[in-house]
Amino acid sequence: MAIGEPIADAKTNTTATTTSTPTPKTGLQFPITRYANLIVMPINDQIIELQTIIRDKTTTRSDFVFYADRLIRLVVEEGLNQLPSKDMDVRTPTDAIYHGLQYLKRSVCGVSIVRSGEAMEKGLRDCCQSIRIGKILVQSDEVTHEARVVYAKFPEDIQERKVLLMYPIMSTGNTVVKAVKVLMDHGVRPTSIILLNLFCTPNAVASVAKTFPLMTILTSEVNPVAPNHFGQKYFGTD
Repeated sequence: MAIGEPIADAKTNTTATTTSTPTPKTGLQFPITRYANLIVMPINDQIIELQTIIRDKTTTRSDFVFYADRLIRLVVEEGLNQLPSKDMDVRTPTDAIYHGLQYLKRSVCGVSIVRSGEAMEKGLRDCCQSIRIGKILVQSDEVTHEARVVYAKFPEDIQERKVLLMYPIMSTGNTVVKAVKVLMDHGVRPTSIILLNLFCTPNAVASVAKTFPLMTILTSEVNPVAPNHFGQKYFGTD
């Protein structure tokens, strides 16, 4: 789905309105507001199966990590698909000319929001072997629940790069909003940020999309109930 197109419900490919019907595969039933900067990956049976296994409380940790890595790889690949490219002609072994393209990956870096965002680093490195990855640690105050930045380390030229911001589960959007503000403080333009996300809630989408309308948000699913156990299960701390 391209930026600016209406969001489609899973499996039905119907445009979301203020009233929605449960889809046969996912059982989702909630209104989705349209945001020009939100991209929901096209849903197919493979993606729904991966989402199902990740949400299933009986899934073993080894299976959880295996299938989570598969979904992460799909999201990362789609994220790379949003990068700028240029036309490129190559000569094949049969001496024919192939008119293709080349993504401008050298001007890209990754930034993971610690800790759950680190689960997505392997998927990014599998696709971009030498990519540089920065980190942001954001913690919530136990009393006020306000997000605050504890640690941030980025490539020195991050303001000149496209940034793939990695955060798999977005329930409120507060952590992502704080992380993006830190990136902007380091000279990164919102138009240069692509948020790679696995699961997010409608409230989180609304918060982030309205705060940063020029930043791209890419996710595999928008659902009122996010699998908040993701980080603990992936790293074995549950």
